[in-house]
Amino acid sequence: MADRNKFGFDALDTGLPSKRRERSVGPMGAAVREAAQSLQETTEAKVEMRRKNAEDAKAFREAEASGLVLRRLSIGDVRTDDLPRDRLELEAVASSDEMEELKASIRARGQREPIEVFLDAKGRYQLKKGWRRLTALKQLYLETDDRAFSEVVARIDNAESEDRVARYVDMVEENVVREDLTFAEMAQVALAAAADPDVPETDPEALVARLYGSLHKMKRSYIRSFVFLLDDLGSALQWPRAVTRNVGVEVARAMKAQPDRVAGLRRALAAVGTAEDQAQVLSDFIADRRKVDAPRPKRERREKYEFHVGTTKVTARKGECRIVSGDDFADIPKERLMRAIRAFEAALHEEDGNPRVTQL
Repeated sequence: MADRNKFGFDALDTGLPSKRRERSVGPMGAAVREAAQSLQETTEAKVEMRRKNAEDAKAFREAEASGLVLRRLSIGDVRTDDLPRDRLELEAVASSDEMEELKASIRARGQREPIEVFLDAKGRYQLKKGWRRLTALKQLYLETDDRAFSEVVARIDNAESEDRVARYVDMVEENVVREDLTFAEMAQVALAAAADPDVPETDPEALVARLYGSLHKMKRSYIRSFVFLLDDLGSALQWPRAVTRNVGVEVARAMKAQPDRVAGLRRALAAVGTAEDQAQVLSDFIADRRKVDAPRPKRERREKYEFHVGTTKVTARKGECRIVSGDDFADIPKERLMRAIRAFEAALHEEDGNPRVTQL
């Protein structure tokens, strides 16, 4: 049957076989199709890219909040005036041989370990960990004027924590693990935290448990001894880092046992001129206490002993002094015998400084 046209009329029957018209896409149509397909692919790629970017941005924010993102900061932007340092005698540390070794390492290999900072209430970067590394970079920049040392790699703690003590713990834990702090320095951190107006706990000995909770209880006991030592002696102890563990613990124990001697100890320490003299004063203080505490030798007790005075035999034992002689004591007048007994007791107790008089 012949095809109808669009007007509803039958096609004319010419007796020739009919051919279906083949419509091919023209150049313009092909271009439009390609453009549409490309637009769809581009749109899908952009959607996927946006999804991936959103995931990356979320992961970055989480890493940044966890302090896992490192940044380069100008060494002048990092302040050190919020947390007191966990080291005493900072100037000595800054000019020590160990500092020169650290500077040589950074000069040769760059900064290998990041410092750690946090933002204070005014939005400024405050140092938490890495005082030696930051100091080494500052010294190198001053010495060389090389801009390679003008920046420091830092990990930023963005945690909005109100726990001030946690910042002290973060500051000291690195050096504590490396056993790079003396007991005096660890005690000083506890004293500084107790004096911090933002820390609710004011007892430095109680803070030792929080600051050094990872240490063995015996080490925490040593730190408490040094807390007492530094707190009681104050500036009179001029070289606290030079005090060894055993000496510090013994001095603290002696101070608690004999508080009346502490004032003299302060005066003696304030007058010394070297760390060696300080050590001698502390050793003498301990030695004097040991002399006082030393047990007095006891005389060996005997059940009894005997001796002779002329022809008289004397037997002595607890509560009894027996005198045996050829005299007939019953024939001796009572008054004379009483005088003899009084003289005997007076001579017996005259070394006591309090002669005893017996009423007979």
